[in-house]
Amino acid sequence: MKVDAALNDFANAGAEARRLEQAGYAGGFTFEGPHDPFFPLVQACQTTERLDLYTAIAIAFARNPMILAHIGWDLQALSQGRFLLGLGSQIRPHIEKRFSMPWSHPAARMREMVLAIKEIWRCFRDGDRPDFRGEFYQHTLMTPMFNPGKNPYGDPPILIAGVGPRMTEVAGEAADGFFVHPLHTPRSLESLTLPAIERGLAKSGRVRGDFELSLQVMIASGSSEREIESTRRMTKQQIAFYGSTPAYAVVLESHGWGDLQPELNALSKRGRWAEMTELVSDEMLETIAICCPLDQVADRVRARCGAIADRVSLVAHWASDPEPWAEIARELGRARSSGAGSAR
Repeated sequence: MKVDAALNDFANAGAEARRLEQAGYAGGFTFEGPHDPFFPLVQACQTTERLDLYTAIAIAFARNPMILAHIGWDLQALSQGRFLLGLGSQIRPHIEKRFSMPWSHPAARMREMVLAIKEIWRCFRDGDRPDFRGEFYQHTLMTPMFNPGKNPYGDPPILIAGVGPRMTEVAGEAADGFFVHPLHTPRSLESLTLPAIERGLAKSGRVRGDFELSLQVMIASGSSEREIESTRRMTKQQIAFYGSTPAYAVVLESHGWGDLQPELNALSKRGRWAEMTELVSDEMLETIAICCPLDQVADRVRARCGAIADRVSLVAHWASDPEPWAEIARELGRARSSGAGSAR
């Protein structure tokens, strides 16, 4: 099980990525927030040698397959084969009102997006025209002037993020891996996520070993009781924020908490964030997040994720001291090197 960490410093992403590599992390990722997620990875390519570099995620529907194909091709070359293209759909209001792009049938659109990118990459390799004719995307033109040619490091893997069973199944069918959203539980993985991935893999004639599963796991921990209590409250805030999104209701429903989602959603629209946090019970917190002292985190992550995950990232971004988390990453990495806790 590989352990990854976020690249948060947009202006100094190269130095930050080098620190992650030196600390023993396997991967560093950016996300689509206040900055473009691809530019920091250009810096990171130049300062690292072993660190996997990826977007977790870039918003697919804010772009088109040709743009993403060129970006992925170039970052794969710059990183010498260490890039993973991570894509997510976002939700309708952001796509239509923030990006002014079309929204419809997100799972079907994402499937076409991934297949179109792969067809464009085939065109780059073979030197001919793409022939992709879908419902949402059509790519039938490529002149030599705009073809970058073969990539010496091959195609980068494409990973999709999602929560609902339809998007998860699309990942199994069309993509090379799947990002499990931080709002998940062992039960939701077993009852929703893994069966959907298997259905998708069956459609494409592949098996689990052909596919990479990445879990983001929320952690409420610390080196003292006071720090643990503080991180528990911050984690509850994160759960309340995620739980307010209608698309994520399936996770809550799998535990009989479905009635909470519309209540959280209504409060979020009124900006009543503190009240939302109070609605997250200790039972919910301890079911969704790993809650334990720091010296138990590695064992708990291994127990929860080791049998199914190829890579994990620990969502504990409120921690002030990065070194304990780096030691956890090293410990999990040592277990992987010795053959323990591997999903493959």
